[in-house]
Amino acid sequence: MPYRPGDPIVRREVLHGLPWLESPVTVVADDGDVLAVRIDPGARFTFFDHPFSVHPWAAHEAWGGTTVLQVHREGAAYAVWLFFDAGVFRYWYVNFEAPVARHDGSFDTDDHGLDLIVHPDGRREWKDVDHLSELVRSGRMTGEQVVGVLHAAAEVTALLDADRRWWAPFDDWRP
Repeated sequence: MPYRPGDPIVRREVLHGLPWLESPVTVVADDGDVLAVRIDPGARFTFFDHPFSVHPWAAHEAWGGTTVLQVHREGAAYAVWLFFDAGVFRYWYVNFEAPVARHDGSFDTDDHGLDLIVHPDGRREWKDVDHLSELVRSGRMTGEQVVGVLHAAAEVTALLDADRRWWAPFDDWRP
């Protein structure tokens, strides 16, 4: 069941079945397949004690100084984040993460460590590729999960190469 535009909901990162981080977001659009939410500067983080470890963002009390539109597609192992500064689009940020699990008033996902910045001129910049093996060594992810992340990265690369970005309808969205 889709969320309603304008509704505040909660984005939760869930690691090994337990909540790790919550942050408030606002629904921008939701057709049941594509969910777009906005996180605003100053959105407060709630961290949970977790048997794995402290969340990597635990030193931050809130989201930083930029508005971000996070666009999720049902079943996709990544979301596309559109970063803005003072209302001006900066870049697309492909955040490889667990597919969204919807709940009443919230949704769950989990960051899988790999990221891809796509600049407006089409230039691509991979981030944290070298961290994947550490995520397996630490127990945060399994080798099978990393293989899934790499498959998702290949999917995104193919979509970009073919200029078939399913998130393109949000290219003109502004905060």
